[in-house]
Amino acid sequence: MTLRRKIVSLPIALILVLLSANYGASQERRSKLRITNAGFTITALPLLAAQEWKIFNANNLDMEVILMQSALVPAALTQGDIDYQAGVGPASVNATMTGFATRAIWFSSDRISYWLMAKPQFKTIESLKGKKVAVTGLGGTVHVAFNMAVEKVGANPRDFVLVSIGGQQIQQLISLESGYVDAAVLSPPVTLGAQKKGFSKVLDVGALVEMPGGGLTTLAKTIQERPVDTKRVIRSLQLAKEEIRKSKPKSLDLIVKLLRMDREAANETYDHFLTTLSPTGVPTRVGMDILVKSVQSQGRHVDRKVAFTDIADDRLATEVAREMGYKIP
Repeated sequence: MTLRRKIVSLPIALILVLLSANYGASQERRSKLRITNAGFTITALPLLAAQEWKIFNANNLDMEVILMQSALVPAALTQGDIDYQAGVGPASVNATMTGFATRAIWFSSDRISYWLMAKPQFKTIESLKGKKVAVTGLGGTVHVAFNMAVEKVGANPRDFVLVSIGGQQIQQLISLESGYVDAAVLSPPVTLGAQKKGFSKVLDVGALVEMPGGGLTTLAKTIQERPVDTKRVIRSLQLAKEEIRKSKPKSLDLIVKLLRMDREAANETYDHFLTTLSPTGVPTRVGMDILVKSVQSQGRHVDRKVAFTDIADDRLATEVAREMGYKIP
């Protein structure tokens, strides 16, 4: 009788242990987080894919995506209104250099995707000297990238009359069509529309400027206090990027749906976007140095020497990349 009790009690004990383990796992709550983005553009595709394809959920995250103007983000991060910014660029780096305790922690793309498009009679950068060129905003990413690109080909940015055309890229194309400006810095798929209307591609700005486009920024204390959640966010975005690269039809469906493009425009946008993607997502010193130079080229923080660790933290992205099988030096 005693022996039977022992034989029976052993499975019961095991069952209780297993039930306890499963109960504990079921009690694990998804982390509720907020991430902001300036708008639904191709740069935001990894973020949109991670949300739409439920990759955040698969990594135990309940993510809320909030649209917010870039200028409002540093204060919103500091006040705890949001947890992450889906972006790394001149504006976010300038905020860090200004005194906000934010860091770039993941790259979406190693370079931006912009072309200088002009009226048909203008074929070279030299022919555009003295002409009006539309950018989305003076001091912004497009303006800075244009200046750096023309300097790369030996021209002086001051030789061009830069005109700030706010709003979406289509507004710059309209200003080009109307004759209000002679050229405009555009990105896919607006470049496709411009080509169909007979405008010429003068300069591949993105190929000349290795400026990171898109990424992830957060507070230094978030990295320190919430490393598990932060790694989950990075992993989700990197997995989304991998899925985008591997699954073109699925990605085109997402671009058509969320970015409201026709299939042809989505196809061109997708193909070009793939050429800009950062393989590992780990922030690079070269990329961050370019962002610092882009800020300083606008007369901000000109005399300040900035260390990589002052504006970026690559530790968690490096950990995630290694865990995902990437070879990191």
